Amino acid sequence: MRSAPDPVPVEIDRSSETEIRIEWSDGHETVYPARVLRLLCPCADCVDEATGVRTLDPATVPQDVRALGIRLVGRYAVEFDWSDGHGTGIY
Repeated sequence: MRSAPDPVPVEIDRSSETEIRIEWSDGHETVYPARVLRLLCPCADCVDEATGVRTLDPATVPQDVRALGIRLVGRYAVEFDWSDGHGTGIY
């Protein structure tokens, strides 16, 4: 028996200055605080590529960080331009 495919984002936008809203293909909607997503950035500037240890110091990310731009990358990922100048993480 085949399982249902994992839901994929069908719409991503800012629900407020400091929140990101994602609508999923299964109809579910999730709202994430922008700072939480920024702190989870998986890029090589924020996570050591060799060890996987997070190198981003949370104290350097403003409490009011927001997404200035949101782009889909391919068919499965999202990239943000953050108000703190960061923009290399692909989520």
